[in-house]
This record gives sequence, structure tokens and C-alpha cells, in this order.
Amino acid sequence: MRQRHTSSFSRRTFGKTLIGVSLPLILPSGLLAAGPNSRIRVGQIGCGRIARDHDMPGVLKSGLADIVAVCDVDARRAADGKTRVEELYREIGGAAPEVSVHGDYREILQRKDIDAVVISTPDHQHAEPALAAVLAGKDVYLQKPFTMTIAEGIVLRDAVKRTKRILQVGSQQRSWTQFRQAAELIRSGRIGQVRRVEIGLPIDPTAPDNPVEPVPEGLDYAQWVGPAEFAYYTEQRVHPRKDYSRPGWLRNESFCLGMITGWGSHHYDTMHWALNLEASGPSKVEGTADFPTNKIWNVHGAYDVKLTYPGDVRVHVSDKHNNGLKFFGDDGWIWVTRDGQATASDPKSGKTMPPLDASDKRLLDSKGLKVELPRSDSHHKNWLESVISRKDPLAPAHVAHRSSSACIVSWIAMKLKRPLTWDVKTERFVNDAEANALLSRPERAPYGVTRVIKT
Repeated sequence: MRQRHTSSFSRRTFGKTLIGVSLPLILPSGLLAAGPNSRIRVGQIGCGRIARDHDMPGVLKSGLADIVAVCDVDARRAADGKTRVEELYREIGGAAPEVSVHGDYREILQRKDIDAVVISTPDHQHAEPALAAVLAGKDVYLQKPFTMTIAEGIVLRDAVKRTKRILQVGSQQRSWTQFRQAAELIRSGRIGQVRRVEIGLPIDPTAPDNPVEPVPEGLDYAQWVGPAEFAYYTEQRVHPRKDYSRPGWLRNESFCLGMITGWGSHHYDTMHWALNLEASGPSKVEGTADFPTNKIWNVHGAYDVKLTYPGDVRVHVSDKHNNGLKFFGDDGWIWVTRDGQATASDPKSGKTMPPLDASDKRLLDSKGLKVELPRSDSHHKNWLESVISRKDPLAPAHVAHRSSSACIVSWIAMKLKRPLTWDVKTERFVNDAEANALLSRPERAPYGVTRVIKT
């Protein structure tokens, strides 16, 4: 790792002298201090399953950054995070830097030598640390979904724009070849006018509630619950103590809305990308779903959602469809899905389908496309390249907010089980106080975005 050195120039003078006044003078502090060729210094917030298997490897294999700090409210997981970082350095043949271990993400944000953070926390803990990070001058890679509520999303999106931070959301399908190809083909008119879209998402199972258990030593449970309503500890509600298999919080509505935002954030984002509606959203939505009566694993089961998008595009989202997206146009259809899982414990649904398919294979010919979209073979690397260039990454905050909003609007329709009208400009439901009440949630003190704004 390169040695950091000091300069007699101020940050503003340094920017004007070496970079030029036409470029943004808000590069990360560590990069300015260490020179234009320095590696980005990253802090990892949250050291669970997705961090270990996806985010940490993605950052380090980019060749552009070092992870110099890890944080988790579970002391055992924080210590494991440091070990995991060191293992990854050995795998790529590099020398690991000194990695500090923290139990409070704010300690990382206070460090002037850290340029950026990766946030791999449970869904309900996305908005607060991400907002605090951009206000502290850090660039952010944030796991999807963007936020748990639309109110949080508006606050975070606007803060990113105001502070000119680089924020990439983990919508990594934008860095997968088949999703980019599908979007290019559809936006180039290969299947003519798109009339409807089918989206298939998996669901998570439920189970009877487990009883109260002692809070494990080393887990700051109050901080883990954060802004959500407090409830007794049981391993079923949080994450496994002994391994990194699929955690229970993914199935509790206090911490996650279920697969409608879990996988939905990916597939809705792909739909918006392919239809060139990244700054838009649905105008109408209706839905139904089975919600368990259990208090712990209570996210939705089987569901059915119908949305209407600009151009009278009809979208049908259901667990009965195969996992992926199928676009129907006047001249045929195009299907796209993953050719693998983000982690081994991700749920699966439907039958195995090819990553990219069409009603006529000739529709998939990439010659003569009118639209070519940005290419990336690594979502984390794309983020880090954007940290250096100060240009938007593939999944910036304003785009991610719209994808997340469409998922949340769908969830609200599933809850209320009646048609709703959504105003994409005001980001509120039309003449529906009950639906609008679900756009935000109470925040348990002293946690949440409201606290961050006030401080």
C-alpha cells in the first residue's frame, strides 16, 4: 500500500493546481492527500453474508481500493470481517493493510483517512448510515434496496445530490452482460412497442415464532434494532450465531419488506432500464398477497401485483412467474434472468431458464442497435471508477430511489388490497391518506434519518 504524505497546499488549492478548476473539487480526502494514483481507502459497514461473499470480494478484486476498517454491531462478526479481509488479500496475492475493527459505524465516518464506505447492513439500517456517510463526505456503495421507506429515499436521494457524493446501489444486474443486452435490444426497438412485462420473484417461507432468548455476548442488540420498533431477541429474528446462512431478518417486516424489495429491487430496476423509465414510475398499482399471522417471519408469501407505466405498459409481478423478466412487444418477446445467485443461500423459484431468450433467436442479434448502454464487468469496480472520475455510476441514488419506490408502492398495494393511484412527481398517492401513511415509519430514538439530519 502506498505511503500517505502531506502537502503544504490546502485541499482547495491542491484541486485547482493539479486537477483544474473545471473538475469537481470534492475528491475523497484520502485521495487528495495521497496523490492521484492512490488506492481508495474503504470502510466496510456490516460484515454479514452479503458482505463476506459479495461486497468485500468485489471491492478488493477491483484493484482500485483497500479495505482498511470493518464494522459490525456483532463483535464476533466484526472480528470475522477482519479475518475475511485478510483472507481475500491472500487470495489475490496482495499484502493486507492494517484493518481496524469497530462496533459503531460513526467511528469509521469520523476518520479523515477513509474515503468511502460499503454498507451491507439489514434493509432497515440502510438509510441512516448512508445519509450520515454522505454528510460526512464519504462516497457510498449501498446494498439494495435503496431504503425501507419512500420518505427515507427522498431524504437520502436529495442529500446525495446536494453533497455531490458518489453513491452506487447494489443493483449489480446492470453489470451483467445479459441484462445490458436485453435493455439495449428493447430500447433499440427490436421487439417493437413494448405492451406488457412479466416479472417473477421468489418468496421466503414462514415458520412459527421462537421464544425469547438471551442476547448473545458481544451483540449490541439495541443498535442492531436501530430505528425499528423494539422486540425481544431471538436468533430467528436476527442472524445465525454460528454461520453466515440466510438470516431471519429478511423475513420480518420491521427489517425487510420481503422479496418484493429483496429481488424486486433488481428486477424492477432492470425493467426501468430497459423501458428508459429510470426517472419515472407507475401511475396505477393494485395487488394482493398472503401475509402470515406470525410476528417474526411475517413478510409476504404468495403475491400478485399489477402496475401501469407510461405508454400504458402493463406490468404483472407474481411468484407464479419464473424468476426473471419477460418483455412483450408488437414484434415478439425477450426474456432475461440471472445465470447464477448473488450468494449460495438465495432462494430459487420456478424452473431453470436461459439467461437470455426470445420468441425468435434473430431478435437477439446485437448488430445495428440504435442504443448502446454503459458496460461494466464489475459493479463494485464501476463504483470505484466513479469515485475517481466523479461521474455517475451505473446505479446512482436518483435512479435507485425510483426502482425502490416502485417496489414499495407495490408492497403498499399488497397490504391494502385495493387499486391505488400514484403521482410520480409528488411521490404520493392521490387522495388516499391511508396509503400515504405507509410512505414513512416512526423512528425509534435515538436512531433514524431524522436524528442524522438534526445533528
